[in-house]
Amino acid sequence: MQYKSNFKQRYRSIQGLRSFKDTLPTKVKKILKKKGHIFSETLENWRYIVGDDLFQVCYPKSFKTSNKLSTSTLSIMVKRGHEIEIEYSKNEIIKKMNMYFNERIVEKIKLITFDGNQKIFKKEIKEDVSKNQYTKKITNIKNEKIKNSLLELNKLFKKK
Repeated sequence: MQYKSNFKQRYRSIQGLRSFKDTLPTKVKKILKKKGHIFSETLENWRYIVGDDLFQVCYPKSFKTSNKLSTSTLSIMVKRGHEIEIEYSKNEIIKKMNMYFNERIVEKIKLITFDGNQKIFKKEIKEDVSKNQYTKKITNIKNEKIKNSLLELNKLFKKK
């Protein structure tokens, strides 16, 4: 490997084989350094980690990694009135999280209460998918095959 000094560029460039770390964009490096994959994995497997009962009343909001001054903290949004249940199961959640990642990742859990329904994990189901505005747009299509197939699809959605 040979270092090449470009006078027109700000940084030195490396000729030859590079390590994988050097080929990643800087924004991706920052996310990996902050352990952003831990939060996304936690979101995906939240039901498995806390169980069905607690899954209905809480969800993870953010994850802060440890540094010299603070410990790694998982912030959990909790529906008002269910704080005590989560408070008693904090240690169990920490154990399951650390067991899931096979290392000591979460050291502390911070609870944040909210009013209302859980919006992150609920799927919005539209009852009337095909409204009249869509059927009018479909009838304006010039290609007959596409128009007929879309109208049939529209009828199937109305049946369900």
